Amino acid sequence: MRIFKTCSIIVACLLPASLPAFAQQGHMGGHMAGQMQGQITVTGEGVVEGMPDMAILSLGVTTQGDTAAEAMAANTAALATVLERLKASGIDERDLQTSNLSLNPNWSNYDSSSGQKITGYTASNLLSVRVRALPALGGVIDAAIADGANALNGLTFALSEPRPALDAARKAAVVDARAKAELLAAAAGVGLGPILSITESGGAPVPGPMFRAEAMMSDAVPVEAGTLSTKAVVTIVYQITQ
Repeated sequence: MRIFKTCSIIVACLLPASLPAFAQQGHMGGHMAGQMQGQITVTGEGVVEGMPDMAILSLGVTTQGDTAAEAMAANTAALATVLERLKASGIDERDLQTSNLSLNPNWSNYDSSSGQKITGYTASNLLSVRVRALPALGGVIDAAIADGANALNGLTFALSEPRPALDAARKAAVVDARAKAELLAAAAGVGLGPILSITESGGAPVPGPMFRAEAMMSDAVPVEAGTLSTKAVVTIVYQITQ
């Protein structure tokens, strides 16, 4: 009898402690069921068209010399002339940036008797120019090329303040995503619940046309800025309700 009394006491002590465990399991099961509710994932795009108010020129200054020093000296002089003319055209110093300075030997054709020889040196420098007054862009290009810039490596248009256009594109992307989610939910016969997550992927101005086809060098180079399409993409996950 003593043994049976001891066992009954143990069972009585363990039973109350086991009840919270079962209750906790039931709570976790309900939580996991909530997590496993259906979801709808959609991607929305928003595009805003606008007129650019700034152009970015990439100019090249390339010079040659019999020696490395001569090539560099000629390049320095030519670049100084270009910079001086651009500043006189109204370009601010903060909108001028040099980069990619290089100096390379010029090799003669291979000769089996003597091999290759250095016949001179070529020095190159790139100059990035931001033009904020677009009506003056053609004259700026002419001035740079006339005074020593012998390569035009690229011309792109941009927005000096891209944030307002990008924010507008983001809003349009969210509206587009919502419309897609509502369409899918209605087609599936379910309800659209709260937003679970929003992710943005990319978004930047896309340049429009640059030069007109009839551009000629006899006068100031005619350019057309076209339009910029600022695009934003968002991915939104909605919860499905029954």
